[in-house]
Amino acid sequence: MPNDFLQTWHSATSTSLGLFWMALWAFGLGYLVSSMIQVFMTRERMRRSMGDAGARSVLLGSFFGFVSSSCSFAALATTRSLFAKGAGLVPSLAFLLASTNFVIELGIVIAVFLSWQFVVGEYAGGVLLIAVMWLVVRWTASKRFVEDAREHARSEQESDDEDPPDWKELIRSREGWRRVANRYVMEWLMVWKDVTVGFTVAGIIAAFVPKSFFETLFVGSESGDPTFVEVLLQALVGPVAAFFTFIGSMGNVPLAAVLYENDVSFAGIMAFLFSDLVVFPVFRIQAKYYGWKMAGYILMIFLIALVTSSIALHYGFTALDWMPESAAGESVRDREWFAVDYTLFLNLAFLIVSSIFVTWKAKTSGFGSGSSDGITERILTWLAGAAVAWLVIGSVLPWFAGTTA
Repeated sequence: MPNDFLQTWHSATSTSLGLFWMALWAFGLGYLVSSMIQVFMTRERMRRSMGDAGARSVLLGSFFGFVSSSCSFAALATTRSLFAKGAGLVPSLAFLLASTNFVIELGIVIAVFLSWQFVVGEYAGGVLLIAVMWLVVRWTASKRFVEDAREHARSEQESDDEDPPDWKELIRSREGWRRVANRYVMEWLMVWKDVTVGFTVAGIIAAFVPKSFFETLFVGSESGDPTFVEVLLQALVGPVAAFFTFIGSMGNVPLAAVLYENDVSFAGIMAFLFSDLVVFPVFRIQAKYYGWKMAGYILMIFLIALVTSSIALHYGFTALDWMPESAAGESVRDREWFAVDYTLFLNLAFLIVSSIFVTWKAKTSGFGSGSSDGITERILTWLAGAAVAWLVIGSVLPWFAGTTA
């Protein structure tokens, strides 16, 4: 292979590993907080507060989503459970949107890779997503349509666990923290494939894809001052780009950093970040849970909500003079990743915590005897394995091929 290709391969690998190193402590902190809350607050307790489409139920659904898991597939399963047990459609969808856009760990990772404006945009956009979804469902969904979907969800519903002991007792007990450790490890097991593929793809794009590609895909990104039509087109392209990444919100953050570096508009980047619930694997799972009609309905609602919210954020931030400065010239590939700084010590701390939790889970409950995941998960597993191989080979190229970093 040409030497230039090998050098670029090594650069892509270094970028992927560097991006993950920067985000490791953020993942650990977010999943620790998320695991604690999931252990001490069950779905049944949430469901009892989400029985209609009133403001209180929607606010509670959004709050429960905020303190829940950021894994799209786990959020889908929890949403199905809530809806099947009697929660209203709007509070259930509010929970789903909040659980993938409001969560603590997502905001932390966005802050690491982008800027405070994107963190504010993520949370403010989450409010807009829920508000637009609420209005569209209220105007368009019939009671019969919703109840048919609920019956379908109940036919797919698995048995749920009983409520745990009072959280005040549980948080003081060894069993409570064993559950936290178990949940923490399960969170990582649910997202490691998305994260591995996401960070690997981000490095590959940063190293191999020329700026001209982004200027073609995101119309108007080269101008620095896109027109309304160009902003609209970029907000529409965002979900398309997310569709082809095939990964969830956490894995998409480093890709969003690459888009930011290539002058994609604020609306385009936010639409990309909001799009983890409109990709095909999610659509397929929604169809299994609720039937194809409801799955298509939810998909259209989410597309309308994310495009509308992204454009509103773009012009709202422009009016407030909050738009982030251009990142052009600040190449992701040129960053200094590994240094003796706060990232090193935070990562070491969470590596120790993770090691303790993994050991505890291995000794008490093990890791199961295999998975019966569908074709989507098997494909993602294969992609994650290929990504690991890519990273391993790319890391050792300077020693075996005489390339330079």
